[in-house]
Amino acid sequence: MKRFAFVLILIAAPLWAVEPGEMLDDPALEARAREISSLLRCPVCQNESIDESNAAVAQELRIVLRERLMAGDSDAEVMDYMVARFGEFVLMRPRAEGANIVLWLAAPVLLLLGLGIGWTTICRRGPTTEAPLSPEEKAALDKIIGS
Repeated sequence: MKRFAFVLILIAAPLWAVEPGEMLDDPALEARAREISSLLRCPVCQNESIDESNAAVAQELRIVLRERLMAGDSDAEVMDYMVARFGEFVLMRPRAEGANIVLWLAAPVLLLLGLGIGWTTICRRGPTTEAPLSPEEKAALDKIIGS
């Protein structure tokens, strides 16, 4: 039972990252803030969104994000502001444009290239035929098998 409670606490830990003092009074604005903050990477944790991170930098980013929303910025304007201030690294899913298109296309291209090389290698080998056993090898094998 204690393990189960511990697992539940670990699962719920990211929910505690946003502190009650940061939350907006307007539920619609808060929902937008949570959605946007889940798309922004924490500069310290790097594999967590600022919504999940407890780092001080993530807390500051959440506050700035909410300030921008209260100022009347749209979701796209808030994202553009964060990218302009911190670079595309702050995006959990970088945009597929410009120099990033190479990164987005590299994996599928390399996969297809590897499959093509593997296929041609297998096809060029041709059928493998093994030489039959010599009479001495056959006698030795029969002796081992005991027939």
